Amino acid sequence: MENWQAWLLIALILGIIVSNIMVIKHTANFKMPQFGKPNLPKPDSKPDSESGDDKQG
Repeated sequence: MENWQAWLLIALILGIIVSNIMVIKHTANFKMPQFGKPNLPKPDSKPDSESGDDKQG
């Protein structure tokens, strides 16, 4: 293997590693759905239809 081929291979491997680290950092704050748990609404949030403040009549 020639010298430039070795450097090209090293550069490609480092590029793949750096890009994978960047993807992991970007997706670290994503919220994934919790499988197996029911999706219950929060007790402090109420739908607009129950508030009664918007109704005119």
